[in-house]
Amino acid sequence: MQKMTSEMRVLIVDDDKKICDLIKEEIGVPGRTIFCAHELEEGLRIAQNGAVDLVFLDIRMPDGNGLEYLRKFREAPGGPEVIIMTGSSEADSAETALNNGAWDYIQKPAPLSAFTLAAARALEYRSARMSVAAPVVLKREKIIGESREIVSCLEMVARSAASDSAVLITGETGTGKELLALAIHENSRRSGGKFVIVDCSALPENLIESTLFGHEKGSFTGADRAREGLFLNANGGTLFLDEIGELPPSVQRTFLRVLQERRFRPIGGKAEVCSDFRLIAATNRDLREMTKSGQFRSDLLFRITSLWIHLPPLRERKEDIKDITLYCLRNLAERYGTEVKGLSPEFFECLLSFDWPGNVRQLINTIDRAYVMAGREPVLFPQHLPVELRLDLLRKSLAERDESVSSGVDLYPNLLEFRKKMDSDYLAGLMRKTGGDIDAACSISGLSRSHLYALLKSHKLTNIGNRKSEIPDAPSELSDE
Repeated sequence: MQKMTSEMRVLIVDDDKKICDLIKEEIGVPGRTIFCAHELEEGLRIAQNGAVDLVFLDIRMPDGNGLEYLRKFREAPGGPEVIIMTGSSEADSAETALNNGAWDYIQKPAPLSAFTLAAARALEYRSARMSVAAPVVLKREKIIGESREIVSCLEMVARSAASDSAVLITGETGTGKELLALAIHENSRRSGGKFVIVDCSALPENLIESTLFGHEKGSFTGADRAREGLFLNANGGTLFLDEIGELPPSVQRTFLRVLQERRFRPIGGKAEVCSDFRLIAATNRDLREMTKSGQFRSDLLFRITSLWIHLPPLRERKEDIKDITLYCLRNLAERYGTEVKGLSPEFFECLLSFDWPGNVRQLINTIDRAYVMAGREPVLFPQHLPVELRLDLLRKSLAERDESVSSGVDLYPNLLEFRKKMDSDYLAGLMRKTGGDIDAACSISGLSRSHLYALLKSHKLTNIGNRKSEIPDAPSELSDE
C-alpha cells in the first residue's frame, strides 16, 4: 500500500490555459503541488512519471476524449482520484465517468468554490483510505489476476465480507460472479454456514416458490413429502441468487417481503418460519433498464443493492490472461499427471489478440482443449487452439488489413525490423534442423563460427537445439566472414 506523505500533488488537465491558472490559484494551498497540462498525452506523462493524488480531467481535449483516458489516469502510479470536468450537460457522460471510477463530475461553467470543495473532499478521502494500516488478507481461491480491475473488485469483496448487507454482482457471462460471491461468503462471519446457490434462470416458473419457500406434504399435486426451501436451507449462511434478472415478476413481490422481514410461509404451511441468511445476487442483465420497462421491481433493486460490485470482462483486463493461463496449465498437469506444458510466444499472442466474449470461462475451456490437443507435445502452439478461435482471429486480421488499405495506411513494415525477423526465423529453423550442431549449421549457412555465434546471441537463440552447450558467448570482435 502506498505510503502517504504530507504533500498532496494535483494535476489539472485542460486545454484552456486560463481555466488551468484559475483552478491552480484557487486550490493552491500550502502542502499542495499543482501541475498543469494542456493535452491528454502530456498530462498522462506527468501522472506516470511521478505519483499524483488527484487529477482534474477535462473531457473535450484537442488530442482526444478525456473519458477515454480516465482508466489510464486511474492506473497511473499511486492510483490518483479523478474529477471529470466538462462543458457538456449530457447525463451519459456523467454516468460513464462515475462507472469508470471517477471521484466526481463538475459541469462547467462552475464557481471556483466547486473545485475547492471537490479537491478538499477527494484528498481527504484519499488520505483516509491510504492511511489504513494493512490490507485485509482474503481467501480468494480461483480468483486469478492482479490487474487493477480485479484488485478493485477484491477491495469491494473485503468491504462486503465485513458486513451483512445485500450485494449485487454484475458482469457478463463467464466473468466469475459466482467465485466472487463465494469469496464474500468465505471471508465473512457466516463462513461456517452454508453457501446455497440458486440459478434463477434454470428454475421452472411453477416451481420457483416451492424451491425457495419450501412446501408441506400434499400442498399441491406431486408434493408427496414435505420439502425445506432454500431460504430456510441458507439459515445462518449465504443465499446466492444467480441470474436474479430472470426472477419472474410474479415472484418478485413475495421475494421482496422475505428480504424485508426474513419471514415466509412454506406452501401449504400454517405458520411462518424465520431464516437468517445473507443475500448475494448476480446478473448479466441491466437491472436499471429492466426497472424502466417494468420487468424488474425498482424497490427490489434497491433492496438487493446495498453494495454493488461490477466484474469487468476479460477483454478489459488482458494483463490477467497470463496468470489465468499458467494457473490452468498447472492444474491440467496435476490432473493428467504430466509435466507443465510451455507456451510458445505465438500461442500467447493469440490469447492476447482474442476478445473472449465468453470471458474467463471461455479462456479456461480453451486452454483445456489446447492441452488435450497437444497430447504429449511439451509446448502449446496456435495449431493446438480451437479452429473457430483461429478463424475468428484470421477474420479480425483481414478486417484490420482491409481497413488499413481503405484508409491509405502503408502496410509495408520497417525494413530493418523485417530483415531482423527474417534472420531470426532463418536461424531458428537452421538450429532446429541441425540439432544445434554448429559445424553443420556453418556448412549449410555459409557463415563462419564467430559470425554464427554472434548472430545467435543477438537473436537470443542460444537455447535452440540439442547441443546448446556448444554455443559460447560471442567473441568480442567479429570476423568479416
